[in-house]
Amino acid sequence: MTQYLLRRITYFVPVVFLVTVVVFAITLLLPGDPAMAFLGEGNINDKVAYQAMRQELGLDRPVPVQYAMWLSRAVQGDLGRSVRTHEQVRDALGARLPVTVELASVALIIALVIAIPVGILSATRQNTKLDTVGTVMAIGGVAIPEFFMGILLIYVFALWLRVLPPSGFVPLSAGLWPSLQSILLPALALGMTLNAVTMRQVRASLIEVMQQEYVTVARAKGLAERRVVINHSLKNAMIPVITVIGLQIGRLFGGAVVIETIFALPGMGRLAADSIFFRDFPMLQGVVLVMAMAVLTCNLLTDMVYAYLDPRIRYS
Repeated sequence: MTQYLLRRITYFVPVVFLVTVVVFAITLLLPGDPAMAFLGEGNINDKVAYQAMRQELGLDRPVPVQYAMWLSRAVQGDLGRSVRTHEQVRDALGARLPVTVELASVALIIALVIAIPVGILSATRQNTKLDTVGTVMAIGGVAIPEFFMGILLIYVFALWLRVLPPSGFVPLSAGLWPSLQSILLPALALGMTLNAVTMRQVRASLIEVMQQEYVTVARAKGLAERRVVINHSLKNAMIPVITVIGLQIGRLFGGAVVIETIFALPGMGRLAADSIFFRDFPMLQGVVLVMAMAVLTCNLLTDMVYAYLDPRIRYS
């Protein structure tokens, strides 16, 4: 397992390098001038101040030198200052990251709590009404856009039933239940697609595993169907499911941009949307870098779980 972990970390390093290149390229590809954005409209015609700002930001140097300077500062935790608020990017990210992590975590938990039991029931009761309900839920989860699901949930649970708040965020420090109340609707909207994809994957994988010879032998020995499913089939069926979940983690962070905007959550997604709108290049770089690193880390953890469930991966 140690050798496998070291091998995956070795592959992880060049991917991180490519991520930093892409993140740095944001300032080169997006329209606008970072130096002009820092100066503001009041000094737009001041050429001396403009040249001084370009020199301060290092924009007068070759692009490879700019990248090396930015990367050296980023490694030390210095991601620059916001163009709009002039606060340190790392401070803003530190304040917003817990909100997005809580949102993604609750969305993942909701998706798995619904998807795995329904997927198991659909696989063990094929072509029944229960299987049909699971199929309809999966198709609806994939077909309905996240923003429309968010609006629908606000209308039903906040305006009609009045059981959950329509927007806003309560931190965990203010209490577990108030925080869950504020995060439940956006997490449900964000997790519906993951729920649908995971549900269908659990069903398909379990059906395939239950047709294997060792499962037939277990049944021939007289084991109860519940033990056959839980003890002999489910672990092997979860191997491709874990892979799908790991690949969908990036979708959670990407969907947070829309969901946090709809529900007015002060998280990374809303910060990314505001940074794009105001052309806050340093802040946008920091948001993209942190989100990309989070996705890469989740994928690395997924590989570890995958290798634990299937020893053949470790020795291949």
